[in-house]
Amino acid sequence: MAYFSGAPERALNALCASIDPAAAARLSFKRSFDSEVGLSASQFSTKQRILGAAEALFAQHGFAGASLRQVTTAANVNLAAVNYHFGSKDNLIEAVFRRRLDALNARRHAALAKVEGKPDATLEDALDAFIRPALELALDRRGGAAFMRMLARAYAEHDERLRRFLSDNYGHVLREFAVVFHRKLPGLTKDELYWRLDLVAGALTYTMADFGLIKRRAGTSETAHREYTIEHLLRFAAAGLRAP
Repeated sequence: MAYFSGAPERALNALCASIDPAAAARLSFKRSFDSEVGLSASQFSTKQRILGAAEALFAQHGFAGASLRQVTTAANVNLAAVNYHFGSKDNLIEAVFRRRLDALNARRHAALAKVEGKPDATLEDALDAFIRPALELALDRRGGAAFMRMLARAYAEHDERLRRFLSDNYGHVLREFAVVFHRKLPGLTKDELYWRLDLVAGALTYTMADFGLIKRRAGTSETAHREYTIEHLLRFAAAGLRAP
């Protein structure tokens, strides 16, 4: 277990943010581009640059705190480009979520289909199908952690319009998993199951957003760290769901 690793990088981000929020977004955005083999920022479309810059700024400053001017500065585009591609700030926020969540839920559905095809599938198998794709996204070097911090903000800031958007467009995924979990745990009432799933989802969101103290050890690969994280979260979630 390692604590507070990556402090120099976080200090640099904090310094940039205190001086110029858009500069911090450009720094975060540049790192995501640098991790894309063979691609530079100039090779990405204007739309993708706007989405990446918006994601970094919303994660750091919140949806009300980050302005469209900061987004355009970080993405090196003008306001007309944002209006052309998205029409409004609300539409831009939704597009940032769709870019990640559509792909995430496609992977979750594929994993759940495999679980459903196994006659001897366990509760842990179903939980793995729910948890693993999300953690793989969170640990994606191309902005995954920033997106998860943004997702956590969506619930922390009590934005009813945004919550409704997420519920209307993505709430069905949790309900589909809940059906599978209920078959594995027939002794639980639906009300009790939803309480427990809400707590599991909260723990998953906290883990994905990288708010915790436990960081990757020096010398531990990202793959190994991801597997350790999944293993611990699976045990925790399964125990919580099975509790009397």
